[in-house]
Amino acid sequence: MSVPHLLDHVVIAGPDLGETVEWFRELTGVTAAPGGVHPTGTANALVALSVGGEPRPHYIELIGPDPDRAQPELPKTFSIDRLKRPTLVTYAVHPEHIEQVVERARAAGYDPGDVEDLSRRAPDGTELQWRLTRGGRPRRLGVPFLIDWGSTPHPGLGDLPRLELLSLERIEVKPAALQQATDALGLGDGVAPIREGRGSRFVLRLRTEDGREIEI
Repeated sequence: MSVPHLLDHVVIAGPDLGETVEWFRELTGVTAAPGGVHPTGTANALVALSVGGEPRPHYIELIGPDPDRAQPELPKTFSIDRLKRPTLVTYAVHPEHIEQVVERARAAGYDPGDVEDLSRRAPDGTELQWRLTRGGRPRRLGVPFLIDWGSTPHPGLGDLPRLELLSLERIEVKPAALQQATDALGLGDGVAPIREGRGSRFVLRLRTEDGREIEI
């Protein structure tokens, strides 16, 4: 089992949120709960993740265009405007002292981006707020972005449908550059391991309620 202990959430993006939720249901048997809408023109649905049967502050975010957004164009968040199907695009970690991690990474040669405020409006009207890095330039989706929930309750510990997380890893054809950027965060085994292999992609392994092990 290889679960990064600082994992916050895994991001699966798609060009249509409803279709992404249905794809996930067919794959896992679990229907993601509506999460809310973002000011970036996106909306999401969430599934909590347990480890070894115990609840953890981890979850899966299914994200896509907000069907009620003002602009007809697809949002560029997580390259949604270029996706043809649901894709595991990146993940977030929640280290302590997020600004210090950013400074340390920049000193080591990788810029995670500035720490910015973001929010979403939950279905019940509640506004959730957090801080995160949007990634440096050029954006490396294989490197986790950083998030700090502050006083906001962590979504992964809320009343959500749940699956068991078995492992998360990154496959890279030439892993050296990505490994260097990830190492610059200085988070050790708090991040997903990177290994050499065919194609560049994430591999997420889950166990369903009926005991099936699936891979995304």
